[in-house]
Amino acid sequence: MTDALCFALDGVLAHRTRSDAGILQDVFAAHDIEPTGELLVTARDAFRQAFESLEPEPYRQSMVAATDAAGSDADPDALVTTLRERTYDGTAVPEAARESLAGLAEDSAVAVITNGTRAWQVGKLDHHGLCEYVDAVVASYDVGAHVPDAAPFDRLRDRVDAHEYVMVGDADDVEGARAAGFVPIRYEHDSAEPDLWATIDALL
Repeated sequence: MTDALCFALDGVLAHRTRSDAGILQDVFAAHDIEPTGELLVTARDAFRQAFESLEPEPYRQSMVAATDAAGSDADPDALVTTLRERTYDGTAVPEAARESLAGLAEDSAVAVITNGTRAWQVGKLDHHGLCEYVDAVVASYDVGAHVPDAAPFDRLRDRVDAHEYVMVGDADDVEGARAAGFVPIRYEHDSAEPDLWATIDALL
């Protein structure tokens, strides 16, 4: 039986190259809405509230709140499409991560455990050409709970039969992984430690 090597998506496989504020400014400007600071706060607060509560379509709820606040007749669904495009383009996958995934996928089950809606997160993987390396994706919206809750890890166990489960992620990922009986590996993109992907390769 093989090992299952699980990775967080945001901040581990895909790194942000633009801020949320910069992306939202572009989205609103693209739809002829003045991207004021107040409007950015409205959009982000609406998203956060919907997302944390696991309400459906949190991105659309954010754009509805923004268009209502701006008094705009722009189509919220069109704004969501632009937001998705800008968000995906505002992330990058380190070449070292891509190479590691390709190598690990040859001998192990590779999975992604991520907070988010399934369509949005799988779309991000596909945008960066990573789907071919991944055997399973568990999004928090699939199970009705965000990491560090145990539910995403339990679902991964149900989907992937493995001898040992390893989770590479940030503090929340590590907390949830340890509680679920996974082997946790802490990954911090901003760490001063050199060549963390080489370290991960060596550990795994």
